[in-house]
Amino acid sequence: MNQTTTTISDRMREVLGHFCSGITVITAQGEAGPIGFTCQSFTSLSLEPALVSFSPARSSTTWPKIREIGVFAVNVLADDHVDTSSAFARSGTDKFAGVEWVPGPNGSPILDGVLAWAECRLWAEYDGGDHTIVAAEVTDLHATPSKDPLLYYRGRYHLALPHGGLGNH
Repeated sequence: MNQTTTTISDRMREVLGHFCSGITVITAQGEAGPIGFTCQSFTSLSLEPALVSFSPARSSTTWPKIREIGVFAVNVLADDHVDTSSAFARSGTDKFAGVEWVPGPNGSPILDGVLAWAECRLWAEYDGGDHTIVAAEVTDLHATPSKDPLLYYRGRYHLALPHGGLGNH
């Protein structure tokens, strides 16, 4: 890649795409029904208090609605959720069409078959350039250890392969 004709943003996308991440869908129960969006930038933030963080794009039309609700779920997608990830990444469609879910303890949609979920309450927001950095307090959570994650690496979905534990390089 010729660095003189590409922008730092283009180079960041290329270089930082080498960092593998999981995929989440952030969901909430709105007055008109469930809402949600796909979010790749998710991480654990703090154990005391129990906080997680994710970063929706400032161009998101769904995040402002979820922000207003104030409680939501972070659904960590399993390896069989490629279609779910793609559906929730689209704008202007019924993202929940054909998607099975149950309400979490605070009413947020927990998607069927996810690897893990955390129900949260908005804690704080920070400026993150073209994204908003969201800190959220975890109010409940659950994992399904028998599932494997859906991964995103270099602009494509990938599946995890069993490694066999620490020490096996």
